[in-house]
Amino acid sequence: MANSIPKRDEVQKENTWATEDIFASDAAWEAAYAEAKQYPEKLAAYRGKLAKDGQALLAFLQENDEIGIKTAALYRYASLKSDEDTTQSKYTEMVGRAYSLYVEIGAATAFAVPELLTIDQADKERFMRENPSLAVYQRYLDLIEREKPHTLSEAEEKLLAMAGEIGRAPDDIASKLGDADLRFPDVMTDEGPEPLTHATFMLFMHDSDRAKRKDAFEKLYGVYQSFENTSAALLDAQVKQLIFFAKARNYDSTLQASLFRNEVPTEVYHNLIDTVHKNLPAMVKYTNLRKKALGVDELHMYDLYVPMVPSADVKIPFETAKENCIKALAPLGADYGAILKEGFDNRWIDVYENQGKRSGAYSSGCRPHPFVLLNYKETLDSEFTLIHEMGHALHSYLSKQNQPVVYADYVIFVAEVASTCNEVLLMKYLLANTEDKERRAYLINYFLEQFRTTVYRQTMFAEFEMKINEMGEQGATLTPQALNALYYDLNKQYYGADMVVDEQIAVEWARIPHFYYDFYVFQYATGFSAAVALAQRILEKGEPAAKQYLSFLSSGCKADPITLLKEAGVDMTSPAPIQSALTLFSELVDELDGLLS
Repeated sequence: MANSIPKRDEVQKENTWATEDIFASDAAWEAAYAEAKQYPEKLAAYRGKLAKDGQALLAFLQENDEIGIKTAALYRYASLKSDEDTTQSKYTEMVGRAYSLYVEIGAATAFAVPELLTIDQADKERFMRENPSLAVYQRYLDLIEREKPHTLSEAEEKLLAMAGEIGRAPDDIASKLGDADLRFPDVMTDEGPEPLTHATFMLFMHDSDRAKRKDAFEKLYGVYQSFENTSAALLDAQVKQLIFFAKARNYDSTLQASLFRNEVPTEVYHNLIDTVHKNLPAMVKYTNLRKKALGVDELHMYDLYVPMVPSADVKIPFETAKENCIKALAPLGADYGAILKEGFDNRWIDVYENQGKRSGAYSSGCRPHPFVLLNYKETLDSEFTLIHEMGHALHSYLSKQNQPVVYADYVIFVAEVASTCNEVLLMKYLLANTEDKERRAYLINYFLEQFRTTVYRQTMFAEFEMKINEMGEQGATLTPQALNALYYDLNKQYYGADMVVDEQIAVEWARIPHFYYDFYVFQYATGFSAAVALAQRILEKGEPAAKQYLSFLSSGCKADPITLLKEAGVDMTSPAPIQSALTLFSELVDELDGLLS
């Protein structure tokens, strides 16, 4: 592990993303922003016209699409630049200005949905006949009709739009606290002190030195414990704003409000938790195997990530990771491979950690192409993160290339399918090209960790999120004591009585940014389950299944996500994909047990 982290201006250009592909410079951004200040007024000029004139309706929808693209470019550029170094206040301020523009546009167009809901069926059909170009917006208009019970008057819609910036505050503050302000003590090693950051923490958790893992674990969560009151207040504010918007729009719960927008029934959420609960014995079997493999008397939380076969661990340079990704994804066809290579060769990716850079990884589905943030560390986990985020990136790219603007963005329910399908294909490729018994055991262990962290752990997160929202809806304040107790008990339930659930893990909720993403995490688990099924179909059936899958990737939100997945070959209204994935998990635990024996 390097003892120093470079400053942003010390990072080689080829390892940074090409934000100039959005705007050539900050000055160009400022010029576009000055022009964008007119957007709210432009759109507001259509007020009172949408239900009277089909041509005006078409013009509004088309201009709204165009403005949406331009506004997104402003926000994405500022956000990407801010994430390069979160301590740079200039870009933080630009992000704020871009988001404020979103709010202004939302307020200026608050009239639109209420007006559209006044159009009767006969007039809508006449508008379509007189303006054939309106046909592309048929599904969009149908979805608005679906929202009718949750749509308010124009004045109320305007107020809710104006409140949007306030609703974003808990996430913003929590992000700044975690990424820019929190500092962690160095971890003491035989070679001297090593920096502890969000990015290096997981490296420590994978380290074979147990004392080092324990030190990093206790120091990181010790810092979070010292800020638990602030973190609890932020999470309480997040839940309260979700409750406010759900009640304002006449939803029964925050869960219903979140899933309704994406056309996902709440039963899918509960079905996931119920199915995982039924398969908790497989997790206990896995933790017992881990305890035996590590040769420890007690298995602690800081023992969960270290490989069981450390001698098979190898460093994976970024160039090697890219080559493996290209080979692993070859079953998806030459066209997919060409886009993947284009992203690798043309700086779609910001590769390495630098001081102040946002932690973690993500893909931002921008135009003219996506951008991927990494903090690459030459580990197997980093290689899988790369192929995961490029799955997101190509899903965004293909949808934007093949769908009109109004349907170009896929809904979050399917957001993790493409990324995780890529991961499964990479694992299948690596296993198929590994004859060494020890290396195979190492890879199976890693695959099992994907199941543990993506299905079991994310479902635990989903259950925690559901319960804190239920607590808020019942009038409770989310105190650190209540949050810690709930989170600690869930860890005990999911990992079983034979696992030592260290007291520090109780505050882990404070470092999970996804709890500010409004019921996002459950989709990691459902997405993984769907991805296992899709990857298996592609490998077994070849080109026909790959074509179906690429059609799914190119579909954006032209239909509801349940239908799109069914057309690709997976039915997520059934527990079958989740159960099948967890059955595979149990079988792999048995195989690894045999290999290690």
